[in-house]
Order: sequence, then structure tokens, then C-alpha cells
Amino acid sequence: MIFDAIVPAGGRATRLGGLDKAQLTAGGESLLDIALRAAGAARTTVVVGGPDLPVPGPVLLVREDPPFGGPVAAVAAGMTRLPLDPADWVLLLAVDQPGSRALVTALLAAAELPTAAGVQALIGVDDAGRRQWLAGLYRPGPLAAALRRGDPAGRSMRALAADLAVREVLLPATAVGDVDTPAELTAWQLSRRSDPAGQ
Repeated sequence: MIFDAIVPAGGRATRLGGLDKAQLTAGGESLLDIALRAAGAARTTVVVGGPDLPVPGPVLLVREDPPFGGPVAAVAAGMTRLPLDPADWVLLLAVDQPGSRALVTALLAAAELPTAAGVQALIGVDDAGRRQWLAGLYRPGPLAAALRRGDPAGRSMRALAADLAVREVLLPATAVGDVDTPAELTAWQLSRRSDPAGQ
């Protein structure tokens, strides 16, 4: 199975006072480092964010149009940098998910099951049934078609995926959670002190 990865990393982080989420660190590792490690098996990885983000050489960096245009604008920008020869799946992985390694492992395992045949998106869900749209694997053709149905700026991921054939993937507890608030940032940093290896 071949997959590409798009890592949206250019949000405003207003609840964190405008801090650059991608470069927040704990245990000597940034959220961007964690996401890129989780997506390490991808054929091509595209980070969507500001021009100053420190990405390693093989990783591509692009800016959404307009800047801060929202997650769908980020996905649209990332898709423009993927190879013309489509992969089996495109992984969408928000940068602010410290448990992204467990998350990606669960999604890739689900993609290998016979039940994934005919599915256009595998979307992670938490134990309360909430869909995590930026924790999913998408078929590149249907995803590209959905992006063409409207202006991506300001559009929600829920609206983008409304017409896709979705299968939910229950995520392990270690995969669920993001860093949106000062309290969540503190909790993540404290967890890395007690577990330096991370998730």
C-alpha cells in the first residue's frame, strides 16, 4: 500500500495566543517532529504552513491560499504538491496531535482490511464517536473531486467529506487529543516529562 501525507500546520492557534503550534516542544521534540515521524512511511509528505517552518529536506513545504484559509484550503494546497501518479491513499494529519503515531498505525491497519475496499475515506473517531477529519486516510480521486466542488477557503472538513463513502476507525486512547489550549499544552508537556519516549 502506497500513501502520501499532508500535514496542515498553518492555523492561527488563537486559543494559544497565536503561538506556532508546529514548533511547540516537549521532551526535546516539536509537534511537527512528531507528525513527520508518524507519517514517515509516506511516499511524499507535504507540510502546509508558514515559510519559516523547519522541515527536513525530503519534506515539501507549501502555503495555503489564502494564508490562514482554513483546513480545506490547506488540504487543497497540499494536494497540488503530490505526485501526478496517485497513491492508494492520502493521509491527512493535523500537526497538533501528539498521539499521531498511534493514530496513523490504527488508520494504516484499517486500510489493509478487506472492508476498506470501496471506501473513499477512513476517518478516525474517539470513544464518544466524534469524527476527527484531519486524522484520516482519503482516496486521492474522490478527495480531489470534493475539493473541486467549491471554494476551499473557509470551508469545513465536514462539508468537504459530506459526499464521500466514509468508514470510521475507532482510535486507541493514546491517539486521541490535540493541543488547542494552554491547559492541553501543559498536560502534553507534563506527559512527556513522565514518558520521554512519547506516544
